[in-house]
Amino acid sequence: MVIVDPEELTRFEKTRIISARALQISMGAPVLVKTKLYDPIEIAKLEFEKDVLPITVRR
Repeated sequence: MVIVDPEELTRFEKTRIISARALQISMGAPVLVKTKLYDPIEIAKLEFEKDVLPITVRR
């Protein structure tokens, strides 16, 4: 098992992570950052940038 740092992610992995988190948020998962945004995709991008996503990549 290899756990990957965010700096080493491919654009496809980054897209998959953000879309999976956006789906979780749209289905009612709690938001992990304080924001006034309502768009799940934008919230997921913000969480990704702040490095607080509860998602890991295994290769």
